[in-house]
Amino acid sequence: MTYGPVAVSIMRRAGQEMDGWQCDGLDILLGIRHDDGKWACRDYAEWAVRQNGKGTIGEARVMVGFVGPVGDKLILWSAHEYKTAMEAHRRIGWLLKFLGQQPKENLILIPDQVFGTPGDIRIKIYNTNGEESYERLDTGQRVKFIARTKGSGRGFGGTNIIDEAYAYTNAQHSALKPTLSAQPNPQMIYLSSPPLTEDTGERMFALRKRAEAGGRGVRSLGYRDWGLAGDLANLAIIDLGDRRNWAAANPSLGMPRDSAITEETIEEEYFDMDPVDFARERLGVWPLQHAEGGFRVIPEAFWLDAFAPSSEITGRPAFAVHVSPDRDRATICAAGDRPNGGKLIEITSRVVLADGVQKIVYDDFAGTAQVIARLKDLDKHDPSVIVIDDKSLADEAEKQGLVIHRSNISDVVTGSQLFYDGVAGTDASGRDVHHLGQKDLTDAVGAAQKRKVGNSWAWEFPQPPLGAASLALFGHNTPRVHRPAVNVVPLVDWR
Repeated sequence: MTYGPVAVSIMRRAGQEMDGWQCDGLDILLGIRHDDGKWACRDYAEWAVRQNGKGTIGEARVMVGFVGPVGDKLILWSAHEYKTAMEAHRRIGWLLKFLGQQPKENLILIPDQVFGTPGDIRIKIYNTNGEESYERLDTGQRVKFIARTKGSGRGFGGTNIIDEAYAYTNAQHSALKPTLSAQPNPQMIYLSSPPLTEDTGERMFALRKRAEAGGRGVRSLGYRDWGLAGDLANLAIIDLGDRRNWAAANPSLGMPRDSAITEETIEEEYFDMDPVDFARERLGVWPLQHAEGGFRVIPEAFWLDAFAPSSEITGRPAFAVHVSPDRDRATICAAGDRPNGGKLIEITSRVVLADGVQKIVYDDFAGTAQVIARLKDLDKHDPSVIVIDDKSLADEAEKQGLVIHRSNISDVVTGSQLFYDGVAGTDASGRDVHHLGQKDLTDAVGAAQKRKVGNSWAWEFPQPPLGAASLALFGHNTPRVHRPAVNVVPLVDWR
C-alpha cells in the first residue's frame, strides 16, 4: 500500500500537477509496510539538480501529512539558508490557499466538502520571524519551517524534511536524530542537488554509501539519484555535450508545464558555464569523496614529513585534555620544545606491569573517570599549563587541587591553526611541529575537517587526540596562560 496516489490527488486539487517521475517517487516515499502499517522508507533521499522539481515532492509530503489522511502531528521543514526555508513556507501557503479561502490575514479556511471532513479545516498562519509555521486549529497539527544551525530542530520530532541536504552536517544530524527515537512512526526526507565539494555533503555521502550497500538497516532507505555516474575529478570520461546525458540527469526536461526546464536552457548553460560547474549543477555529477581514512585537511605527505620517532620534549611541557562530545573518550596530549629545534606533540603514555611484562599504555581513556588521577600524576613534571576543554572535568580538576586553564573558543581556534601551520602551513620554514607517529593521533589527523568560526576556522568535532594535541600547542605557545615553575621531574618518566 502507498499514499502516493493520494498525495498526487491532493496536489492536483491544490493546483499543482505532478510529473510522472515525481509520482513514482511519492509511491516509494509514502509506501506502507503491510505487517505493521509503518513507513517502508523511514529515510528517503531524492537527489536532483536544480529546476527539476524535487522540492515539489517535499511539498506533496507536507500536504498529505497535514491536510491528508496521514495525519502527521508535526512536520519540520529545514533548509541551509533562511530564505530557502521561507520560500518553502510561501509555497505551502499558496497550495493551502488554493484549496480554500483566506477570510483573515492569518487564517486559511478549507471547506469541509474539499476532503469530506466533519467540519471546515481552519489553519492559522504564523509569520513571526523564527516561528514561521501553519497550525490546524481542529487537530493541533503543525508544519514548521526553520533554517538549520547546529542545535536547530532539537526537541522537534515526527516528520523531518531536510532541504538543501548538501549542507546538512553531522553536527546537525546529531542534534536532530535523537528527537526521532521516541516517535512511533518517524520519517526523514532528504532533498538536494549534489555536494559542492569533497569536504561537504557528509550526510549525503553517508546515505549514498548506505544505498550502495542495499539500503537496509533499522531505518530502511528509499534512494533516488538522477545525476550521472562518475565524479568531478574525472570528467574526461563523461560527454558533457551529449543531449541524452542532459535528459537522463534532468527528469523534468520537456515536461508540459511553464516551470519545466528546456533543452535550450541547458544548451545555453553548456556553452556559458565552467565544465566542472556544468557537470555538478546541471548533470548532477558528484565530487570525488576522500577515501575512508584518507587525509582531508592536512596532506598525508606533510604529516609523514613531520614524523620524528626519536624526539623528546625538553623543558616544561604543556598538557591538554580533550573530551569527545558524547564523553565516551578522553585523551591527554603534551606539547613542548625539542632539544634540536621545533616542537613535539604526543599522546602522553606510561609504563605499566602486566603479567610480569612492561607495557606502554597511552593516555587515551574510555570515558573520563581516570583522567583526573592521571593529570595529578603528570603534574609532578611541572607543566607550564594544563588545558582542559570540558567544564565538568575542569571543575573536578580544580576541586582536586590542580591549577588548570579552561579553554574557550578563541583558544580552540588558535590551537587548531597552530597545529595546521606547524605541520602543513604555506610557509615551509614555519613547519616546526613534529610527532612520534602514534596511530591514534595519525588517524585523528587524517579524519580532520574544518568548521568556520567567525572569520576564522577550527577543527570540526576533532577526535580527542587531535583536539588535545591542538590545545597543548596552544598552551605551549601562549605564555599568558603559563603558571610559575617549580622543581621539574624529568619528562622521560612518563614514557
